[in-house]
Amino acid sequence: MSAKTRRGLRNIIGLGGVKKRANTVDIAGNTRILGVFGCPVEHSVSPAMHNAAIRALGLNYVYVPFHVRPDMLSGAIQGLRAMEIAGANITIPHKQAVIPLLDSVSDRARLVDSVNIIANEAGVLSGDSADGAGFLRSVENEWGSVQGASALILGAGGSAKAIAFALADAGCSVMISNRTGSRANELARGVCRAYGEGAAEVVDDVDEALRAALSGCDLLINTTSLGMYPRIDGIPVNPELLRSGLKVYDIVYNPLKTRLLAEAERRGAKTASGIEMLVFQGAISFEKWTGCEAPVDIMRDAALAALGSAGEVNGNS
Repeated sequence: MSAKTRRGLRNIIGLGGVKKRANTVDIAGNTRILGVFGCPVEHSVSPAMHNAAIRALGLNYVYVPFHVRPDMLSGAIQGLRAMEIAGANITIPHKQAVIPLLDSVSDRARLVDSVNIIANEAGVLSGDSADGAGFLRSVENEWGSVQGASALILGAGGSAKAIAFALADAGCSVMISNRTGSRANELARGVCRAYGEGAAEVVDDVDEALRAALSGCDLLINTTSLGMYPRIDGIPVNPELLRSGLKVYDIVYNPLKTRLLAEAERRGAKTASGIEMLVFQGAISFEKWTGCEAPVDIMRDAALAALGSAGEVNGNS
């Protein structure tokens, strides 16, 4: 677990009212609305995170959750435009379905076929993706540039896709391992089409191949759900393959310290939790909507407080 996450946990343990204060915002007739569209959305910590940032900077915004069923997505997007909602995050299951409903989509969102940020500028809706960018920004904040480094990604789903493209774009060599080899091959081919032959390669999901890949690898990233609550004993790789000097990033943040991270720390590896990716994704959204630099430490503390109040900091929901 990173030092920043540990400091955030100490802060919320010592300041029991963080969540309440972070979510208390003044609303007036000209308050601009931000939100998150998802189904389900009740578990989201984004309202706590964004309202803490809004309050800290004294901005005239409020961020609220919107439960949007898949069959109502088109109507919700029309409502966003009609009610002049300033922007919204898009989460499961709408990240792909929302694309044809927008006026424009960024190149990086097109590349990964996913949108998780909408900005509303005078009724014109533009979509962007902060999944890969949020991951990359969190890694650079934690460990510095990834240019010239090599990374092994476990998994080949939507998060893996965003992360693989972001790493390749930043000059990092990408390896992908997945239980279903065809999905890993498809993702690697997509990265190579975008960034050139050799930008990505596939590693078989067997110990011998993973051992060879990790022996010369700088960064290991778990994008699978293995180790997520309630199946906290799950681990996506044989822990005997982990080593000192390796950087291990688990995008799971419930629990904050997964079994993968605990095993990695035990063997002298550096680790980072998925809460960092979540916070920096939020920071990118916040900056896009408000034009203000996001108060990342405040957002992290609010996210940790929200997780803690739901019984999730220790993996108990």
